[in-house]
Amino acid sequence: MGSFPRSSAWICLSFMLLCTAHGFYLPGSYPHKYAVGDVLSVKVNSLTSIDTEMPFSYYSLPFCKPSEGVKDAAENIGELLMGDRIENSPYRFKMHTNESDILLCRSDPLTPETFALLKKRIDEMYQVNLILDNLPAIRYTKKDDYYLRWTGYPVGIRVGDDYYIFNHLKFTVLVHKYEETNVARVMGTGDAAEVIPTMDKSGSLPPGWMVVGFEVVPCSFKHDSESIKTLKMYDKYPVKIQCDPTTVSMSIKENQPVVFTYEVSFMESDIKWPSRWDAYLKMEGAKVHWFSILNSLMVIAFLAGIVFVILLRTVRRDLTRYEELDKEAQAQMNEELSGWKLVVSDVFRAPSNPMLLCVMVGDGVQILGMAVVTILFAALGFMSPASRGALITGMLFFYLVLGILAGYVGVRIWKTIKCGDHSGWISVSWRVACFFPGIAFLILTTLNFLLWGSHSTGAIPFSLFVVLILLWFCISVPLTLVGGFLGAKAPHIEYPVRTNQIPREIPPQKYPSWLLVLGAGTLPFGTLFIELFFIMSSIWMGRVYYVFGFLFIVMMLLVVVCAEVSLVLTYMHLCVEDWKWWWKSFFSSGSVAIYIFLYSINYLVFDLKSLSGPVSATLYLGYSLFMVVAIMLATGTVGFLSSFWFVHYLFSSVKLD
Repeated sequence: MGSFPRSSAWICLSFMLLCTAHGFYLPGSYPHKYAVGDVLSVKVNSLTSIDTEMPFSYYSLPFCKPSEGVKDAAENIGELLMGDRIENSPYRFKMHTNESDILLCRSDPLTPETFALLKKRIDEMYQVNLILDNLPAIRYTKKDDYYLRWTGYPVGIRVGDDYYIFNHLKFTVLVHKYEETNVARVMGTGDAAEVIPTMDKSGSLPPGWMVVGFEVVPCSFKHDSESIKTLKMYDKYPVKIQCDPTTVSMSIKENQPVVFTYEVSFMESDIKWPSRWDAYLKMEGAKVHWFSILNSLMVIAFLAGIVFVILLRTVRRDLTRYEELDKEAQAQMNEELSGWKLVVSDVFRAPSNPMLLCVMVGDGVQILGMAVVTILFAALGFMSPASRGALITGMLFFYLVLGILAGYVGVRIWKTIKCGDHSGWISVSWRVACFFPGIAFLILTTLNFLLWGSHSTGAIPFSLFVVLILLWFCISVPLTLVGGFLGAKAPHIEYPVRTNQIPREIPPQKYPSWLLVLGAGTLPFGTLFIELFFIMSSIWMGRVYYVFGFLFIVMMLLVVVCAEVSLVLTYMHLCVEDWKWWWKSFFSSGSVAIYIFLYSINYLVFDLKSLSGPVSATLYLGYSLFMVVAIMLATGTVGFLSSFWFVHYLFSSVKLD
């Protein structure tokens, strides 16, 4: 991801795009017209593998380098954090000009180290990722009667003891005639230099073409490395190259060079520019995906409705009975009855570790706010797959800005617990600003050392570490302190009942309360686990995740269910005269994180069986732990705030002396 202000500029730009583009294509990109003969440049991204989950630079292997030298393409913070390293490549096409048997280069003889590395990357099933006009190269393979889609192509293949490299690429570029009505005359974030098309003398746009598809067929062809010694890059290979993807013939050997060639053909396509990403967004089993999510939504909504109705009826009945009695009868009833009415003088007693609770709730509000706003923007199309790194950049931006809300909520709850005394608000604000970022920093730094040790492009560069720390201390911390100041100035929430000096003894329980708290996480997990599979597949299997509309619905439902589960459990604890509800209300909904972590381990064991080596497994578990801590804080906050509102509402409704 580039510099931070660029992401905010990008968001403003996206709004402009939406207004002017008639809503027909993904915001954050725009059609670029090429005239016949215009040069098309292919870019390369990091080599990736679902076997190791560690990206490496394309030029870490002995591929051909461009004559002008390797240059980084424009990047944003999101791309860097995701491990993307987009660079220029020697592949050059001319629009609507078919070319074949083009020599790219003859590599140096493979040294023992390079040869061993190449074999290792082939064994680990690394994929080469190429990009043309912001479209990743797509590869089709036939299985039985249907075609499978893949982005990128493998470095090579192992057959027995021999290793073969894919050294000849057959490109097909799908193009569509440029349509003037489809042009948004605004700047965008694509790769093109030209944005606003120029008119010719007659006042109409000159004819041109748009790239709407980029396909690659990798072949292993045995070249005669001696016959091309005198040839230069882009010269014609002396022999006709027959590209047959079903056979391999270019085996790699130590101290032998590898010759790379390519061919390109252009095909006119009916695919319009706005639909060019459809091929990447078609997911296998889509009907099952929709049906399972809808089914989950209906079941959970039904359960939540029942829970809510039962709760309202029970509380209403208790309140009505209590209010119909006169004062003497109420006093007598208090002596005879057990239940939530008996803890009236203890229910607002300060919890243990009140500052930690305020800090966790403040951070939870910040994370939840960031998630809701980011997913909403993504669902509206502002963070499309066409804009690499936009999702992570957006999350970081919204997290930093929402520091003000975190400070406000944390300090206001602290002031409420202290019955209006706001002393210590600076300490609370500082801890809110440093608690979750500190945990994130610890986990990510540890994982980064592993990636640095492996020379992976997934490692965050030191310069980016400095940028992130500056963002933290120059934007997030001051905003959190401002929020804390506003929280200290705001009036505290007054308790409807007085608290006795001597705490009431909690009677022995039939079941340990923590068992109930842990079990409560199953219902929120039920709303999430189907969508979780698709999210995990997107992160770890390299698939494109794009159903943000459904994710937003699932998230809203998760918030509702977390609130209701926590509310019911708080009521159950009060009914058995257990007035220590503060932390229990937080962890009753926050315990969903435990089930998500267990699900992550299950996914590692059964779905990522091919994940090789302890470093890859450690990375996976480290990132899962980071995600789970964030989810626990967000869901726990929902549970606590809903329970606090409920307890306040319940006891303010009771007639007391």
